[in-house]
Amino acid sequence: MKPHGEPMSAVDTAWLRMERPANLMMICIVLVMESPVHANALKQLFTARLLPLPRFRQTVHKTEHGYFWRDDTNFNIDNHVHLVGLPGAGNQQDLQNFASDISSTPLDFSKPLWQVHLIDRYKSGSAMIIRVHHCIADGIALTRVLLSLADQNHERSPPPNASLPTKPASWSGIAAKAMHIGQEIIEEGMSLARHPEQILEIARQGVAMGSEVARVAALPADPATCFKGALSGRKRLAWAQPLDFLQVKQTAKALKATINDVLLCAAAGALRYYLVERCIELDVDTIHAAVPFNLRPMDEPIDALGNQFGLVIAPLPIGIHDVAERFEAVRRDMLALKHSQQAKAFYGLLGLLGKGPDFLEQTALETLSRKASMVITNVPGPKQALYLAGSKLLTPMIWAPQSGEVGVSLSVISYNGAIQFGVAVDQGLIPDPDKLANHFVDAFAELQALAKARSAG
Repeated sequence: MKPHGEPMSAVDTAWLRMERPANLMMICIVLVMESPVHANALKQLFTARLLPLPRFRQTVHKTEHGYFWRDDTNFNIDNHVHLVGLPGAGNQQDLQNFASDISSTPLDFSKPLWQVHLIDRYKSGSAMIIRVHHCIADGIALTRVLLSLADQNHERSPPPNASLPTKPASWSGIAAKAMHIGQEIIEEGMSLARHPEQILEIARQGVAMGSEVARVAALPADPATCFKGALSGRKRLAWAQPLDFLQVKQTAKALKATINDVLLCAAAGALRYYLVERCIELDVDTIHAAVPFNLRPMDEPIDALGNQFGLVIAPLPIGIHDVAERFEAVRRDMLALKHSQQAKAFYGLLGLLGKGPDFLEQTALETLSRKASMVITNVPGPKQALYLAGSKLLTPMIWAPQSGEVGVSLSVISYNGAIQFGVAVDQGLIPDPDKLANHFVDAFAELQALAKARSAG
């Protein structure tokens, strides 16, 4: 390793420098477990399967030559895994409140940038709140890391009283396991690798990507709604009852669309219903969301983390009352975006900004954040149930951070035959995120009714 350490990539540097007091660049994960998880078993599991990844044992250092990763010579897993009790009655609202408090608190930059709070009693089991800084990895990479931590039955995890190993296990076995389970990931993940524009010649891509950046830069700022405004820095997290994956798939098939089209339209509907419920006049037709597109081959083992995704600015037609018209607008716009170079263009732009001075990135970030009102992520998870430290994983949730002045993050994750929707918002913008989350279920029911009507006709 070089004297300064391992250089941080330009894209990861860009995400690191996006950190603001009112907008922390952390990916937040909430896991609800069926049975109690023992803290010692969890620490042993992380030591054996997580710590072989160097990023989880390294700190970030800034020098005159840029940012570097350095091994933490004083690493102690007790600084990263905390056993806590849940205040209140121990229901979902209490868990949401506690997760909101944790997600509003910055990570300690003197230590490796991740932390786990294990709630020893949540309902009949446990819950975990996991925070990882975005400079370590993107959501897809972290999901696959989570897969490498998990087992497919409860018997393979280490016993609660097992002693902690003195040395991390070999990464090769973990990578092979992650690759195997990765093949089980649902086919509806937003991966550009399946689209033919990926094989266009480099020169043509360069021209196309340049024009995409120029086109997005020329977009007007998103209109004023309650989803945009001054940020308080206080986050609120909430999630709805899960949807049945098979029902979502059947709805998409009946509407001759993709699952992603259905989910994005449901998100647009939820936003519309929330505004109507708050008696806010809908004087705008469209707002926009930054939607991450995975650029990492899903069958490739992750021996290095980092960020390998681009962004597209997706229109959300919240002003359209008729659900059929709203759905057709979403499907048309997403089809156009999937065949554009916008995701690659944003990835390349982040790389350039990460190499440049801070003020240049800040200026670009402020410009781009005005184009979107929120972030919407869709993370594909495994079809089968997983076990973590001997306990069955019931419900996973994951939220991407928001950059610049964006204060709303909507998240969709599929797991074990269900699709979970959650929101992470700035409290100053949306004080009642539960209502927005529940409207997603209402909006899907409307799409399901449309699909049934078309099938019957």
